[in-house]
Amino acid sequence: MSRPPTFTPPPCARARVLRTERGDFAVLDAAPADGGHSTALLLPGYTGSKEDFVALLEPLADAGFRVLSVDGRGQYETAGAVCQEDYAQAELARDVLAQAAAVDGVAPPGGIHLLGHSLGGQIARAAVLHDATPFRSLTLMSSGPAEIDPAQQKKARLLSDALGRWTMAEVWRMMRAMDPPEDADTGDGEDLRHRWMRHDPSQLIATGAQLSTEPDRVAELAGLPLPVHVISGERDDVWPVPLLDDMARRLGARRTVIEGAEHSPNTARPVETAAALAAFWNGL
Repeated sequence: MSRPPTFTPPPCARARVLRTERGDFAVLDAAPADGGHSTALLLPGYTGSKEDFVALLEPLADAGFRVLSVDGRGQYETAGAVCQEDYAQAELARDVLAQAAAVDGVAPPGGIHLLGHSLGGQIARAAVLHDATPFRSLTLMSSGPAEIDPAQQKKARLLSDALGRWTMAEVWRMMRAMDPPEDADTGDGEDLRHRWMRHDPSQLIATGAQLSTEPDRVAELAGLPLPVHVISGERDDVWPVPLLDDMARRLGARRTVIEGAEHSPNTARPVETAAALAAFWNGL
């Protein structure tokens, strides 16, 4: 679980609703004073939310990018789906394309840079494989080529089993007993608890299964004429770092390793992560 340093957006950002042809999505929208030269669309990971990117918003806006971080369907402040089938990866990918279309109408003219963290990276990959034309680039942040590590698959199955038997509040108490709040948790974990309680358990069950069964689609992605950036911390227990190195090689992608970070460089080292992202996007 990513632990943002705060759930309060910086002065350059505002919380709003992005209205699309596939429904409304809660976003944090950060804009440079001059409107910016291009747009970044950021997708959070499993159990995460748009707030996972809150520490990136100001440095990226200062670098001239308009940035929108999104709660996906069933995540935190975005409404859940009616049927669990609506959380199929292809449906979540279509949501991303609808978000890109809605952003494009009010975005600077430089194109949309798509970034997905962890689960968000695999949804982003599915979106560009469906239709890459709205995007200027793809960044896979701590997001691997196929299914998650076997130990993480076991955790995902345990969580899904728990969500099928107990309430969100009961599962939260069990998770906190096993993983007490850390210094990065605001309000002794109260913001994280509030976010957890607003997630749709059906979304967590469906996407946990996706993470555990995702096929390797690197060859398909490598066939697209789309610049790719693979960024991660120097350690990762969800996808081993050598696996991310190999994926970047297979993609012919730019590769960045953020020192001192693990699975969430966006929260652990936001200044360094924002600088790496801006350098890649500006280089295009």
